[in-house]
Amino acid sequence: MKRAIALSLGLLLAGCASTGGNSIASAPVAPGKPATPATALQYLYGSAEAEIAVRAVNVRIADYVEERVKQRPQDSVILAPGARIDAPRFEPCSDKPFAAVFDADETLIWNLGATRYMAERGIAFDPKIWDSWEKTGAGAARAMPGTAEMVNALRAVGVTVVANSNRLAANAAGSEATLRAAGLGDFKHGETLFLAGDDAGGSSKDGRRAAIASKYCVIAMAGDQLGDFSQQFNEKTLSPEARIALATSPAASALWNQGWFLFPNPVYGPWDRLGWDDLFPSDTHWEPK
Repeated sequence: MKRAIALSLGLLLAGCASTGGNSIASAPVAPGKPATPATALQYLYGSAEAEIAVRAVNVRIADYVEERVKQRPQDSVILAPGARIDAPRFEPCSDKPFAAVFDADETLIWNLGATRYMAERGIAFDPKIWDSWEKTGAGAARAMPGTAEMVNALRAVGVTVVANSNRLAANAAGSEATLRAAGLGDFKHGETLFLAGDDAGGSSKDGRRAAIASKYCVIAMAGDQLGDFSQQFNEKTLSPEARIALATSPAASALWNQGWFLFPNPVYGPWDRLGWDDLFPSDTHWEPK
């Protein structure tokens, strides 16, 4: 999960707790515990609908990876340096061992402890809270539905499971412990766990993806944000319409569920500041007669 996007979780929760619904604050905006969690939280973390959707993605990943191992692909699903999404080229596999690369937050685990803490208090993002969560959240995060079964299936066919997260490298021990406590096995920083601060790329995961692809034939990637697949989706010059067009272009569409797998996450993302006109085109305006 892109670090800058991860921070917007707190901003979204604060907005949900405010009367305006879209406000961004730097301090608590609600004096007491909300009567109920925000609708997006109820859906993602508590609904049968989300449980089914997440499990379905995990099943597709396991099935796809098993077939790709049998076929021995020539190329990774990680874009080669300089390649564009609309004209993709991929890192060659040669004889490198297989791997699948996952974001961590809201892809392998649900951050239930930190999410509830912020939501109940209507707190906008506080870096001290998130830093403490990365260090001490082990046991208060949960593997997402079907994730333990999926990672075990991948490892059983010889595929290394790698996490590429925008959690901080300084808190690597805490993130290793969190993944282990969630029942997802051992991840080792610098080998199967890559974090923000491992290179000079900041919140961009492209450099870390390239480092992983230099060691592995990456046959699947999964995340809850488009930046988990390419930083090109996060270019600031992209309008919401252009971002959708890029993500649904023929080249990108050929990758979804065919090496690139997206988990549902309505709680936070780069879309959470869209306005009325972004969502509802002028030709759809309507009023009751």
